[in-house]
Amino acid sequence: MTPTSSATPWTCPFCPLLCDGFALEARDGGVPALVGSDCTRARAALARFGAAAATPAIDGQAASLDAALDAAARLLAGARQPLFAGLGTDIDGARALYPLTCATGAISDAASGEALMHGLRALQDRGQFTTTLAEVRNRAEIVVCFGGSPREAMPEIWRRIGIGELLVPQREVVFVGSPADAALAGLPGVTTTSIPLEGDLFDTVALLSACTAQRRVHAPAAIAALAERLRAARYAALLFEPARLPAQGMLIVEALNQVVTHLNRSTRAGLLPLGGVDGSSSVNQTFTWLSGLPLRSRAGPLGLEHEPLRHETTSLLARGDVDALLWVASFGSEPARPATDVPTVVIGGPGVAAPAKGVFLPATTPGIGGIGHLFRTDGVVALPLEAVRDDGLPGVADLAKALTARVKALKS
Repeated sequence: MTPTSSATPWTCPFCPLLCDGFALEARDGGVPALVGSDCTRARAALARFGAAAATPAIDGQAASLDAALDAAARLLAGARQPLFAGLGTDIDGARALYPLTCATGAISDAASGEALMHGLRALQDRGQFTTTLAEVRNRAEIVVCFGGSPREAMPEIWRRIGIGELLVPQREVVFVGSPADAALAGLPGVTTTSIPLEGDLFDTVALLSACTAQRRVHAPAAIAALAERLRAARYAALLFEPARLPAQGMLIVEALNQVVTHLNRSTRAGLLPLGGVDGSSSVNQTFTWLSGLPLRSRAGPLGLEHEPLRHETTSLLARGDVDALLWVASFGSEPARPATDVPTVVIGGPGVAAPAKGVFLPATTPGIGGIGHLFRTDGVVALPLEAVRDDGLPGVADLAKALTARVKALKS
């Protein structure tokens, strides 16, 4: 589809690809209509914006914004160990939230923190070779997807990396551990292959790593053939979604990094992790710039403490290690806020429910009612998000700054 002259150019914030070739068109009922794509994820997200804007609330009862901010500040200032979780916001929101973590001594963890830590811990331990969407689009002869088709979570992925466009005379897309994506059938210049797992995903990737290193191992013929194809390619891209990985997924990421390392001794290859939903990678990068440490760190009295296993939201709540929760979700209600009896402050966008016990602060969504910036999934480009309508709501950054000033006043 081609955007009409009445459509507003738009960068979509609702998946890590940050597609910037779309447009929005105003329609009756207040729901913006997507132009230029049939992306199911974007359409589902936009459907939430037809309802009236939410109002601040205290213990489920409507309140003024000032009263809700005062109540939230008292709750956070009075906590011995608060947890800031969800963290669904953009770079500006993250920059404003970090001083609030320092003022309250909070632990910080994103809603997709487990997926984020798979790649982060592997990077900390071994380093990595990563590539970009543009590099894959322009150079990759073979694309290998591990653990399933990324199109399920990112409907525009094949278009973004040029699959089906005749930039390369022939492209091969290999699916390890899942059937080939039916959407690729019949595309010009594209062949697909499906390779079953040998044991589990880690066992399969470990065998592939050994084969690409030309070690003597008893590997299935399909895995050995894939290793030879990768070694022969001028450029290979390995794709995976951190959110699909099982517990201890960092071991799989490390094995994938080893495959790429072996290949780069004689040819070109890169790893493309497809993650960072709801601003999680943007928040992680921002907190790292400001503090020197990534998420799952605590701004405690002894300084910053990074504990990627211990500082996990579900575990902290289950153990009773925190006595207040600040949940930030400006992009939507999924993933859902964890069920807990801990007093809660919610900063939420459309569709996010107010807590029965605690404070609700409605916030605008970057790229819909507010401006902002997000890092794309490949981590190399921060794209601007423009507001397409005025919903009258403050941004996460505005609310965080107001809370920080109130908390500091209460603690002084």
